[in-house]
Amino acid sequence: MTGSETKEYQSARARVRRLRGSNVHLIVYLLVNSGLLVLNLLSGRPFWFIWPALGWGIGLLAHGVSVGGWRFLGTDWEERKIREELDRRKREGGR
Repeated sequence: MTGSETKEYQSARARVRRLRGSNVHLIVYLLVNSGLLVLNLLSGRPFWFIWPALGWGIGLLAHGVSVGGWRFLGTDWEERKIREELDRRKREGGR
């Protein structure tokens, strides 16, 4: 490997690790908040679990955006959706 390939590899590896961390964060969020929902339902009290879920959800969103950015709304997303729409129209006979 050359120096730039090593640098590219290290950068890619760091990004993949950040993505993995974001995915682990999501799984833990879902598991813990599912447990809180069950506890809330068993306690028979008003829906209090929503508050920790919302607060943590804001943090989860911030984590996801810090790792992946707003790609799902960016030009790459738009171009991909345009291609998907054109492909769909081709399959359906040009409608």
